[in-house]
Amino acid sequence: MRVEIRPSKAKGAVDAPPSKSMAHRLLICAGLAEGRSTVRNLALSEDIKATIACLRSLGADIRLKGNTAHVKGTDVTKPTGSIAVLPCSESGSTLRFFIPICMLNGEERVLTGSQYLLKRPLNLYETVARMQQLRFEKFDNRAVVQGPLREAVFICPGGVSSQFFSGMMFALPLLKNNSWLYIREPVESRPYIDMTASALGRFGVGVLCGDTAGSPEKADDDQLVYKIPGGGRYIPQDVTVEGDWSNAAFFEALNYAGGKVTVRGLLQNSLQGDKVYPKLFAKIKDAQKVIDIGGIDISDCPDLGPVLFAVAALCGGARFTGTRRLKYKESDRANAMKQELEKLGVGMTVEKNEVVVHNGRLCPPRMALSGHNDHRIVMALSVLLTVTGGVIEGAEAVKKSFPDFFERLHDLGVDLTYGMD
Repeated sequence: MRVEIRPSKAKGAVDAPPSKSMAHRLLICAGLAEGRSTVRNLALSEDIKATIACLRSLGADIRLKGNTAHVKGTDVTKPTGSIAVLPCSESGSTLRFFIPICMLNGEERVLTGSQYLLKRPLNLYETVARMQQLRFEKFDNRAVVQGPLREAVFICPGGVSSQFFSGMMFALPLLKNNSWLYIREPVESRPYIDMTASALGRFGVGVLCGDTAGSPEKADDDQLVYKIPGGGRYIPQDVTVEGDWSNAAFFEALNYAGGKVTVRGLLQNSLQGDKVYPKLFAKIKDAQKVIDIGGIDISDCPDLGPVLFAVAALCGGARFTGTRRLKYKESDRANAMKQELEKLGVGMTVEKNEVVVHNGRLCPPRMALSGHNDHRIVMALSVLLTVTGGVIEGAEAVKKSFPDFFERLHDLGVDLTYGMD
């Protein structure tokens, strides 16, 4: 899809879209609860559709009515006598959340996805499979796993995706005995782990942080410990997905492009790590007035990277640290933004764990911008084009998390047209 945006100022109020991160978690908990649950306020993005499809493949009955899912869960620990195939599409969260769940019984499970998805790191699960002598094979477009996963003390590095730890938290309560996750600090994206623990708690499954009781291993001072009691059972619930701070950031970024936009429906006491974006936006705006030797650390909120770089381009530049994991998202996000900002006349330097957006004047691009098959790149570039005007090719990537993004942008008064390339 090709979108053309003409210089215009966004004005008005917009409701925050539902949180994709929390929707994944609540749907999975509902799918693991033997009984009937209701999950309300869903946005049926491509990623959420992938999670629903995977739950159905494991035996959950999910019926959609508007933005509500009625879920009859299933016991994933019981053998079914068949090989389940789970279509993860391009959703990294879906793939990583379901691998441990697929290892709960001794049957073969196949998780499919795009070639790019299967290039994303799965090292932690490969290590667990090797230690417990489980099957784990990765191919260009699928991963094949076979359990059964066993209770253990899992000692993990902290500098990997929080999705690994969340995946283990979904599965381990369904084992007979207790398990522990020892995560070496600093733990990146810890708010996402807290979100998983919160979702589990809403479905009656407790996870204890800092509890080593009964563990055969002594925790080091630099290890964060989670105790996951075994013998748990997910209890059906009626839950509502909260607003998404991550996608709301793109609308508030319009205020730094001359707009006047208010975002409604965000939970102020949310556990979402991306709720820090108003403070980070303000910090970027003041970057020319204050000395910030350490830069702006985004290790706990890497999904904000593209929109933060866009705001920096609007405000005269900024320096960011904790950026190394941007390489492993839907695109190599730092370098993708560098390529596109340079088309707009703004320089950007990308190092291993640091990004600098240089002071420059945004100019209308002489060529179309690329969406890099990445929803957050497309949305960040859209904010910038409200100032300069221009075209984005591959804009359909927004369907991954925010299918009606351009409709909402248009409703705020942004002058745009879109259609197939």
